[in-house]
Amino acid sequence: MKPDLASLYAIEEQGLFDNRMQAFQPPVIVIPGIVSSSLIDQHGKEVWFGSLRKLLFSDYENLALEIDTQTLLPKPSPIRASEIPKKALIFDFFGSLFEILEKYGNYKLTEPGTPYEKHERRYYKFPYDWRYDNVVTAGKLDALIEQIRKDYGMPDLKVDFIAHSMGGLLARYYMRYGTADVLDDNDFPVTQAGAKKVRRLVQLGAPNLGTISALHQLINGYKVLLNNSINVEVVATMPSAYQLLPHPLNQWLIDINGRPIKKDLYDIQTWRNLQWGIFNPKTIKRIKKRYDTETEGQRRVALLHRYFEKHIERARRFVWSLTVPVKDPEYSIIAFGGNCQPTPARVLAEKIDGESFIRLSPKEIQNPLSGVNYKRLMLAPGDGRVTKPSVLARDFLDPAIARHRYSFIPLNYAFFLCHNHGQLTGNINFQDNLLNILLEKSHAETRRAMSAP
Repeated sequence: MKPDLASLYAIEEQGLFDNRMQAFQPPVIVIPGIVSSSLIDQHGKEVWFGSLRKLLFSDYENLALEIDTQTLLPKPSPIRASEIPKKALIFDFFGSLFEILEKYGNYKLTEPGTPYEKHERRYYKFPYDWRYDNVVTAGKLDALIEQIRKDYGMPDLKVDFIAHSMGGLLARYYMRYGTADVLDDNDFPVTQAGAKKVRRLVQLGAPNLGTISALHQLINGYKVLLNNSINVEVVATMPSAYQLLPHPLNQWLIDINGRPIKKDLYDIQTWRNLQWGIFNPKTIKRIKKRYDTETEGQRRVALLHRYFEKHIERARRFVWSLTVPVKDPEYSIIAFGGNCQPTPARVLAEKIDGESFIRLSPKEIQNPLSGVNYKRLMLAPGDGRVTKPSVLARDFLDPAIARHRYSFIPLNYAFFLCHNHGQLTGNINFQDNLLNILLEKSHAETRRAMSAP
């Protein structure tokens, strides 16, 4: 039986409470994850997602970020974020979430720069170019919050975040460090600058300890639809793709016996030795074929390898920056996730004739050993992309095992659903709990609302 949202959240419309109770309901910002914002070119033409034909057949080469050869940073792109789509083809992305905010939460979708009217509940979309470093995007998120504060005429206004997937990592970084870039060294001075501007963070399918799915994408490219993918040499130009990799606290690699293998995922030599992604001879050959001369092709490959080394190290620091302990945290997180689908949790190294081969799923293993449960070793409960332990930022799922001291997350509580990663926003139980979380007021907020003219 589904909860009756209309009866649960339409009480104020029945005149049982003073309408002034809505006066100071914090505005909501919806933050999507990677690939979930549509992108357009300088002429307004959509380059992502695009048509069904494009999703089926395009190699999306135009999504590759141009690299500054001196700084090894991506250059500004003529492509920009446009929208958080309700649907992409037949798939519901955020449409049902927007609908329940409007229909049952009485929120109004608002454009930044619109002056606030009293007793109005507002929500804002935060589409962003998901290819770029999350630290860069944190600055854009702060600019949106500051504009909302101006719109409300309240310089101390706090907002609520609803953050899906990578959006949850972006939100956490912002709450810890604000707009500061702390990834230039291994010291992470947590200021909680962003937390001072946020009331609540609701995460949905956030990979708080990373995801093996990101490793798959940096090895083989990003699967789009059916057998079509964004090539790995395109994905490798996107700093955000590195920042989704499994946290070093995760045991991400095992051998054919199921025993852990110690390798540093954030060491470029690991990628060279295993010939992964842009270090794979077939990929290198494909890159070179796009250039007129061998010299030009080699130059491009060398540039991508140097770029990879810089951004895999930034990713190492990014994931650590999110989990170092915080003294007296000024924020808490409410996390939702999936726990009913087998989800990639580890990869396996199988040796054949003295050569090691990486297996990304149990079905790829050629010579499995009797009595070894590879599905249990390589998969974990999750939503198909993000495991339950990652949502909880735990290196072990068993709650009886103490959390690692460097996997700190100020988690208020967690709620798990039986939906896959892309459908979590449409889950009715998530929507019910979300409305309760957003509309619940503290005593201070209630007194302030009742005293408003």
